[in-house]
This record gives sequence, C-alpha cells and structure tokens, in this order.
Amino acid sequence: MNSGDAADTIMPLESAAKEARLYDWANPQKFNRDQLRTLENIFENFARNVTSFMTGYLRTSATIDVVNSEAIMYRDFNVALSSPCILAIVELQPLSGGSIIVEMSSNVGYAIIDRILGGPGFGLRKLREFSEVEKILLERVMLQMLNFLPEPWENIIPIRPRLEKIETNPQFAQIIAPTDFVALVLLNIKIGSAEGTLSFCLPHLMLEPIMDRLYARFSYDTRRRQDDTAVYREKLTEELEKAFVPVSAVVGRTQVMVNEFVNLQVGDVIPLDSYTDSDLIIKVGSMQKFHAKPGTNRGKYAVQITALIEREDTK
Repeated sequence: MNSGDAADTIMPLESAAKEARLYDWANPQKFNRDQLRTLENIFENFARNVTSFMTGYLRTSATIDVVNSEAIMYRDFNVALSSPCILAIVELQPLSGGSIIVEMSSNVGYAIIDRILGGPGFGLRKLREFSEVEKILLERVMLQMLNFLPEPWENIIPIRPRLEKIETNPQFAQIIAPTDFVALVLLNIKIGSAEGTLSFCLPHLMLEPIMDRLYARFSYDTRRRQDDTAVYREKLTEELEKAFVPVSAVVGRTQVMVNEFVNLQVGDVIPLDSYTDSDLIIKVGSMQKFHAKPGTNRGKYAVQITALIEREDTK
C-alpha cells in the first residue's frame, strides 16, 4: 500500500468471489451420490443372495445385477410403469413414513410362473392380465425374495420386511405423493431366456431418519461380513465334499399288472424297456445324473460314465 502499487497486493473482487453453483428449486437433490452408492452396495448384496436362491428354486440359470440408482420424483417413476405390471407394496418395519415399492417386469414374472408350473420359463409375447392363481404364485416368490432383504440392511438398521399386497395396476399403487422424492435402485434380472428389470422405489420421507447412516463408512462392516461369509462357505463346501451320497445304476424299467406280479415264479423273465447295448442311468440320490456303460473291474460289476445328464433333461 505504501508503494502505491495496489494491483499486486489487492485481489480483484471477481477472482476472490467463489464460483456459484446452480440450484434447481423445482427439483432439489434429496440424496447425494454417497448415499445412493451405499444403497447400491446394499442391493448388490441382496442381488447375490437372491441369485443363488432363484437358481435353486426355479432350477434354471438366474442372474441379478445392480444397474444404477438415482433420485427422482415419484410421479416420474409411476408414469414409466406399464399396465399390467407387478408391484409389491412392502413395509420396512420399524421405518415409518411410507412403504417401498418393488416393481418386477411382467416378462420376468410370466417366466417365473411358467417355470414354477413345469414349463421351460419363457415369457409371454403378448402381455395380459394376471390371473388370481398367478398372483398367488408371484406373492409366494416375492415373499421368498424379501427374506433376503434384512441381511444387507443390518449394518444400517435392522429391518423386518412385510409384504402388504401385490398390485398389477399402477393406478392402485398411489401410496406416495407425486411430488415426493424417492431413491430408485434399478436391477437387471434374467431368468432363463427372459430378461427384465427389478426396481426398488424407496421414499425419502421413510429414509430421512437414517440418512446420516447412508454413507460408505457404514459399508465397511458389511464387506467384512462378506469376507466372513466367504470363509464360511469355503469350509461348508469342504465338509460337503466329505459327505456320502447313494449312487445307483438303473438297468431298465417296466410295468406289470398286479395279477402278473403276484404270480411271478422263480425263473420267470421280465422284459425291460432297455436294450443290451443301451446306456444305463446313474442316479445320485433320487436325481438322474449320468449315462454309463456296464462292465467289470477287478472281478466286480462296474459302470463307465459316458455322458452327463443336464438338469433340463431329467424326468
């Protein structure tokens, strides 16, 4: 200041001012990126558990992966729904302030129903309304899926999911005000050849009491539990590999009338449905697992495995 050269010592007001950020008052951000990422981590754990369950329950390949998450108004979510659709209204006790909505693609829902009823698991080409029996089957599947929800939430808050109802018309699922904000977690689900989405719509009003817990630091213990789970599964696999299972070779089958059965005598011949050069069926427990050829080994009867029976081919 004494030298009179103020330009070198005084910062211009333009550069001293902080850069302003735009704020959309009509669309305020209720969730930050860290909170959405924590929700993604929660549902990634949920997806892994449900994938294992669906593969065994439906006896076909199943994959579920988290695609993304975003904060939107409920009206934007509701407008995007088609009719008919599969909407599960779920209450997460002890959280108050509303219920969450679980939306499953109709194509995947039809594939699950078809698989439960013994079909190949194809989705319908043309959408139609779900029957009452189909709704009951979907409700049972949804209840099984919700059983895997408390574990990934345990580090945030212990929850008890309760399925209130299944709706197929989005007009009857107006449980949230259209202008209320929700966190939408989108998962991709594939059952056999049918592929679709599984969306979780979580109201901000319900999550508001636990918003300070939805940060990455709370997922550390969850990852540690996953490591413990991996060790447990490895030990469980080692123990299962030591277990004994009955293995039997089926030479053939036939059907006889009761009159023929009660009159069987020593020396009678019973024709089977197989030929002398046919493969035998090897059963592990009650499951048909291999094809084999008969023979001997070191003076004992033996079979040589020739092919693996795919699960879809078992009868």
